[in-house]
Amino acid sequence: MCGIAGWVSFDRDLRTEGGTLDAMTETMACRGPDDRGTWTDRSVGLGHRRLAIIDLPGGRQPMTVETPQGTVAMVYSGETYNFTELRGELAGRGHRFTTDSDTEVVLRGYLEWGEAVAERLNGMYAFAIWDGRHDKLVMIRDRMGIKPFYWFPTADGALFGSEPKAILANPLAPARVRLDGFRELFTMVKTPGHAVWDGMREVEPGTVVTVDRTGHRRHVYWELQTRPHTDDRDTSIATVRSLLDDIVRRQLVADVPRCTLLSGGLDSSAMTALAARQLAEHGEKVRSFAVDFVGQADNFVADELRGTPDTPFVHDVARVCGTDHQDIVLDSHALADPEVRARVVRARDLPMGLGDMDASLYLLFKAIREHSTVALSGESADEVFGGYLQFFDEEARRADAFPWLVQFSRHFGDDADVLRPDLTAALDLPSYVGDSYRDAVSGIRRLDGESDFEYRMRRICHLHLTRFVRILLDRKDRASMAVGLEVRVPFCDHRLVEYVYNTPWALKSFDGREKSLLREATADVLPKSVYDRVKSPYPSTQDPKYAVALQDHAKDLLARPSHPVFDLVDRERLHRAAHRDVPQITQASRRGLERALDLALWLDLYSPELVLS
Repeated sequence: MCGIAGWVSFDRDLRTEGGTLDAMTETMACRGPDDRGTWTDRSVGLGHRRLAIIDLPGGRQPMTVETPQGTVAMVYSGETYNFTELRGELAGRGHRFTTDSDTEVVLRGYLEWGEAVAERLNGMYAFAIWDGRHDKLVMIRDRMGIKPFYWFPTADGALFGSEPKAILANPLAPARVRLDGFRELFTMVKTPGHAVWDGMREVEPGTVVTVDRTGHRRHVYWELQTRPHTDDRDTSIATVRSLLDDIVRRQLVADVPRCTLLSGGLDSSAMTALAARQLAEHGEKVRSFAVDFVGQADNFVADELRGTPDTPFVHDVARVCGTDHQDIVLDSHALADPEVRARVVRARDLPMGLGDMDASLYLLFKAIREHSTVALSGESADEVFGGYLQFFDEEARRADAFPWLVQFSRHFGDDADVLRPDLTAALDLPSYVGDSYRDAVSGIRRLDGESDFEYRMRRICHLHLTRFVRILLDRKDRASMAVGLEVRVPFCDHRLVEYVYNTPWALKSFDGREKSLLREATADVLPKSVYDRVKSPYPSTQDPKYAVALQDHAKDLLARPSHPVFDLVDRERLHRAAHRDVPQITQASRRGLERALDLALWLDLYSPELVLS
């Protein structure tokens, strides 16, 4: 896993900039608590913080190889799940290895194939290579964008890091946000390459970015392609199961304790059940963890989004699969704790405003890290197999808009309502979202003979796999790596994504339900209760004490009228939300409180320069 940082400058000697490189590297300490290392040459400095997963003694970084033409050095974050096969192939081509790590396999793969090494990797990764033979920096990110990767072009080179905080630790990168950055914050459209911070960019998923003395170039090595699907239902189900068996087997490989994240839904239950069956072959048990809230199971009230509590289904899976299970039960005090909120904002570098759902994820991962270093997650199955409500909602299907925003506005309202009216007018979010949507759908290919309905569903699937999933992957990565936990996402294996994306919607929902292919592919390992369960989103606390705590924190904020947050947040609207009777607090007003509190903490932590005109 790990965290990476670096600096390339063709006009200065970076061997004298060790202090700045160290500062950039240390911002990644939470991602890599086990070791640190830096490497510098005249034009380059590389920094690495390590979370040791494979080859604990041998995988130290930065890793270098000396060649007759110059040094090739790499900092790497992530996992390559097919490294054993690649290692064998490279050994057959004459490469000699000094470690058992996947890092060395990737580095020597670059020596053999150059930038095309990316096309051979199966995994989640973000890595940077300084090629001293050609004085160039090569930055490569995995196909689905599982691992974050940011960079900042400078006048004579570039800065890069796993997270924005690594780049912002360099004086060359100002902590500045302009209008477009705020638009990105308040829309959930995830514009490819957009990093919110002024001048900063993402290395986009499936992309190679190179930087040399002549400038920078971008090359896309993978993108989601439309292809005909000719397999029948039984073959499709069997193929999905075969892929899942292989994916889970690969992703269970680690030299540290592993576990699964178990919500009691179809996705995490199927993944846990497959892992349990495979580990049982070696006499091992799966450890599983679930999040719950004090009193949630006993006092649960069904709503349009969540028809059932998770816990009974979690326990069914744990019993049937024989997992060593633990519920992580959180109370409202912990969820609303300002210190937890600050850690979440710092982990994400931004005020995302997801409130208790972010806090509970962080606290869950913090508790799991006391027992395990690697966790397998069911994340992304809804995007791959078609599990969200908006896939089945006629209004969302027909809207010329991002379908999840149709659902969100219906159930949660608009958390941008907490902003000052003049800022809302300047942002003009409807126009930004509309432009983003038209750009997102413009390049989606339609198959010859594809019906209007099938093409519309293809577009919805494509949007979820190229936009929405990246929001959730970033959320999960930041929350987990903030406590040094590696979360793997089997459903993001690009082979599975490509195959299922191209199955027609009639096959994805052949029984009229969500995720039909996944349900049937894993039916033999699932409890009947989970097989029959309707999709339920990530849980959110229903405890009114949480809303009361939010109101108390908002009142504390209102008592500081000079706080810079009131340059952004409408004081009267926040006052009304903070004094509303608890039974009248809607999801929208709760989200508004959470967004305002996040914004205030973000301003305290980062002191950003805001250019909002």
